[in-house]
Amino acid sequence: QVQLVESGGGLVQAGGSLRLSCAASGRTFSSRDMAWFRQAPGKEREFVAAIRGSGGSTYYADSMKGRFTISRDNAKNTVYLQMNSLKPEDPAIYYCAGRAHGSSGSDSLAANYAYWGQGTQVTVSS
Repeated sequence: QVQLVESGGGLVQAGGSLRLSCAASGRTFSSRDMAWFRQAPGKEREFVAAIRGSGGSTYYADSMKGRFTISRDNAKNTVYLQMNSLKPEDPAIYYCAGRAHGSSGSDSLAANYAYWGQGTQVTVSS
């Protein structure tokens, strides 16, 4: 069983930065594709970014390109989301997600992820 625990959320002013972390349990982390999603009140869960197990390939939602960076440290079983230039539309609960090994389909589809963290709240003040 894989457990994911997010941290790093909080309150930040518009234009500021936050770095989210997601610590994963299990010995197969380095081969597991990971992603970040977010969900604002009253809205659908939204894809933010994804990263391959090797860390060699990353993918972003168009609205996050250039502002957010996903990365991972396989030695620490941790995936990160660096968020810069935060905007008033960025507040949400941010979730870390992991694919089951061998799963296929779009990186941006939440249904393709088998493992989820409990989420961490990001709030942006204007």
